[in-house]
Amino acid sequence: MTLVAFIRHMPTVWNKEGRLQGQRDTPLDIEAIPDWRLPAALAGFRFLSSPLTRARDTAARLGVAPQPDPRLTEMSWGAWEGHTLRDLRAGYADIDELEAQGLDFRTPGGESPRDVQARMAPLLAEIAATGVPTAAVTHKGVIRAIFALATGWPMLGKPPHRLDWSSAHLFRLDQTGLPAIERLNIPLRA
Repeated sequence: MTLVAFIRHMPTVWNKEGRLQGQRDTPLDIEAIPDWRLPAALAGFRFLSSPLTRARDTAARLGVAPQPDPRLTEMSWGAWEGHTLRDLRAGYADIDELEAQGLDFRTPGGESPRDVQARMAPLLAEIAATGVPTAAVTHKGVIRAIFALATGWPMLGKPPHRLDWSSAHLFRLDQTGLPAIERLNIPLRA
């Protein structure tokens, strides 16, 4: 069993505006930087991060120097990136039909959560093979995809657990890299 933790990046201006960021390289919102500290549960972990600025800057503010890995990049929202959900609901008549696809929900030109799971599977297997506890600063879409994989949640209806985005989420990997929940919502607040 190998432990792996995921931390979502700190807030960005687009988070505040409700815009879908996806793979756009948006910076942190300097006015909304939280006072986060790494929890003791992650002491001694090696760190990875998404190569996007908001994840790398969050890692730096946490005092770690992560190795960037492109597989940790946020899910692509394709043509929807930069838009708000309100705008999208007004402009796309079939948005409810798309959302009803759960793990297979895919925006025009974007990825599905199942695609993210497939992208993450080799990385999880590599982490499991090393046996080294690893933490990654990444994105909400990536964490939700891993959470769905760990719980069997089809991303339809209410999730089986509430995830706090100002927390670390700890999973244990079996020898193949399949995740299971170890501990959710480990506070990052000082």
